[in-house]
Amino acid sequence: MSDEQPEPLTHVRKMSEAMQGLVKHLRQDISKVQDPAFKAMFETAAEVLGGLVKAFQDYERKEEKAWK
Repeated sequence: MSDEQPEPLTHVRKMSEAMQGLVKHLRQDISKVQDPAFKAMFETAAEVLGGLVKAFQDYERKEEKAWK
């Protein structure tokens, strides 16, 4: 593919890795603050991003009907 039309999987992998990094960071920060609302918000954010990571990985592996 040309530089103007990069391979979609390259972008999928990069974004998946970036989101995985955010999930890890969010979960690490949960133990640093005692506020229950903060903990719930960060855990929820980590779960949502984890779902997006799974969707990106499913796209990459063509594991869902929608991505076939």
